[in-house]
Amino acid sequence: MEKLERIRPNRQVMAFIFMMVLVQVCSEATIRYSVLEETESGSFVAHLAKDLELGSGELAVRSARVVSDDFKQRLLLDPETGDLLLREKLDREELCGSVDPCVLHFQVSLEKPVQYFQGELLIQDINDHSPEFKDGKLLLKIPENSQPGARFSMKLAQDLDVGSNGLQQYTVSPNSHFHVLTRNNSEGKKYPELVQDRALDREEQEELSLTLTAVDGGSPPRSGTTMVRILILDINDNAPEFVNTPYEVQVPENSPLNALVVRVSARDLDAGIHGDVVYSLFQGGRASQPFVIDETTGEIRLSKELDFEVTSFYNIEIEATDGGGLSGKCSVAVQVLDVNDNAPELIIRKLTIPVPENSPETVVAVFSVSDSDSRDNGRVVCSIPNDLPFLLKPTFKNYYTLVTEGPLDRESRAEYNITISVSDMGTPRLTTQHTITVQVSDINDNAPAFTQSSYTLSVRENNSPALHIGTIRATDSDSGSNAHITYSLLPPHDPQLALASLISINADNGQLFVLRALDYEALQAFEFRVAATDQGSPALSSQALVSVLVLDDNDNAPFVLYPLQNASAPCTELLPRAAEPGYLVTKVVAVDRDSGQNAWLSFQLLKATEPGLFSLWAHNGEVRTTRLLSERDAPKHRLLLLVKDNGDPQRSASVTLHVLLVDGFSQPYLPLPEVARDPAQDGEDVLTLYLVIALASVSSLFLLSVLLFVGLKLCRRARAASLGGCSVTDGRFPGHLVDVSGTGTLSQSYQYEVCLKGDTGTNEFNFLKPLFPNLQTEAATEERKNPVVRNSFGFY
Repeated sequence: MEKLERIRPNRQVMAFIFMMVLVQVCSEATIRYSVLEETESGSFVAHLAKDLELGSGELAVRSARVVSDDFKQRLLLDPETGDLLLREKLDREELCGSVDPCVLHFQVSLEKPVQYFQGELLIQDINDHSPEFKDGKLLLKIPENSQPGARFSMKLAQDLDVGSNGLQQYTVSPNSHFHVLTRNNSEGKKYPELVQDRALDREEQEELSLTLTAVDGGSPPRSGTTMVRILILDINDNAPEFVNTPYEVQVPENSPLNALVVRVSARDLDAGIHGDVVYSLFQGGRASQPFVIDETTGEIRLSKELDFEVTSFYNIEIEATDGGGLSGKCSVAVQVLDVNDNAPELIIRKLTIPVPENSPETVVAVFSVSDSDSRDNGRVVCSIPNDLPFLLKPTFKNYYTLVTEGPLDRESRAEYNITISVSDMGTPRLTTQHTITVQVSDINDNAPAFTQSSYTLSVRENNSPALHIGTIRATDSDSGSNAHITYSLLPPHDPQLALASLISINADNGQLFVLRALDYEALQAFEFRVAATDQGSPALSSQALVSVLVLDDNDNAPFVLYPLQNASAPCTELLPRAAEPGYLVTKVVAVDRDSGQNAWLSFQLLKATEPGLFSLWAHNGEVRTTRLLSERDAPKHRLLLLVKDNGDPQRSASVTLHVLLVDGFSQPYLPLPEVARDPAQDGEDVLTLYLVIALASVSSLFLLSVLLFVGLKLCRRARAASLGGCSVTDGRFPGHLVDVSGTGTLSQSYQYEVCLKGDTGTNEFNFLKPLFPNLQTEAATEERKNPVVRNSFGFY
């Protein structure tokens, strides 16, 4: 009984304020319901959705919640049906103690938009507790000279129920001396008062035993009993009287245990045992629990710690009893003084995390602050650091919202640690800090950015297909899918450029590949644009220009434009015999389809019929004479020229140049160009040539034999004429041999047989091949490689 009596109402009686943030703040009338205590958990309380004029499904959509002000989840909301249910069995005595009515405050919070409703649940008492006396037995001492009508107060019983279920009256067992009356004390509590009906005679009866019954008003009523022992004393006609009454005292709540509260004093004019006074706490129950009294000295001390926030005032009734059984009473009013012993409390009601970047002013958190102390000790102020883009806004009493000062930028800062400081105004000041972490969620507000505005890549021609030529890269300062970049090729501006067959790009990493082999001579460079697109919504993109340069490979040999190389009609240049040294015979013109050093051409004279007669300028291809021509120089010369580029590897082309020596350009027998020859005719000409060579050889051998024979004959005659010796006559060779060297003898490489055709009528000469076998073989091979030039002079 005393334990339940000590339950003190505190936060249950506080008024809560609701607010709506973001879209609107809606303050509705308080909704009130009632329920009997000890109702089973899960029991139906009310159809909340109907009372709030909301659809049953709207509670689920708007994330409805029910929160009690004591932060204990005693109620349960079914968001689908909209029913308000009991989550647990409620005990009114545990929640409210002796406070009546017992009201449980709760809040209904809705989101999207935010809306709050204040509710009260009245917990109705049921008669589940019987009245109880603190002491199982009561001792009452009554002097024998007390007169009928005398009244004797007794200690009251306690009933944890309230209202009509609480204690209503006292009864006493039937007897002839006393009856009982029910009285109310200063706190409105009912206590029994025993009234004497007839005079007592201690000699007739020293002691009486009565049964005192306390009855409540429940249905059915409950009761509790205690035994009252009445001792009849001798006459004691003076009761103790207190010197000062009432007593008023102030005690700080942080006073230590056993601290002296006040000292009371009573006096009794009687002498002896009837004048000895004993002090006691008259009124039992919760009010007396924090205090004890010394029965001899009357000192009242603390037996338990005081708490201003639980109880701020006590009214103690003290009884002084003398040895004769007479007593006197006084009251002690104890006011508990508040000290700043409670730090402020901060409770987060709503937290929005993460906060989208670039959003306008956004509510991040809704919280309430409180301090159980009073006056300045209970007044609080809130603050956050000044260097953060957030603001604290007070709404209702002790309610605050934490909002963004403006749009946030996740790329600048993705997370904020915000410390909310709550300080009271007491002395010393107490502070509570609560840190929340606010994360900034990304939105797609940054387009991909290429590391370069334009890229220049190079690839060597004749490359292998699917060759990787480079990588382009773009970055996106967003995160997640907003930063996932996909690369793609944009259609080229030139419709003639088949970009899809030239280039491909890896959509994930930006690697560029050449799909087929390129030809520098067909395509030296091309450009296109590449797009980098993120996967945000909406998607953002950027472009970069890519230029691809095709590098030349030395894959083309020089091509001779002049002299034109035609196997059927080789080019022949005319050179007058009167030409001076340095005379420009001709100029070799060649081109190379390559570029750069691959197209730098140089010229070289590989082979000439007359070494030293001609020179070839290496850089411009000019063929010039190096000396004066003489009669001994052959009338026809063949030059083998080489044209090479400067590439790596080096490529070249050869050209054969025929030079014909003439006396003057006015001669009527200038060579005429040959018509194209039939291959069958060429075979017959070769056979004819072989026959002519064979005939000439046989004729030469025959002529040589005749000469030797004539010489031998002459030698023999001379020897016979003079000493029988023989000598060869000094002199020149016969006229049918030509001395090419100018010494009267023929060098091995320039001995030819000259035949004069008498049937031509044009004095044509036939220059036959060398007479020596090794030279004949070489000449035959050379003739097969290069066609014989026929002209009006009849040279072969």
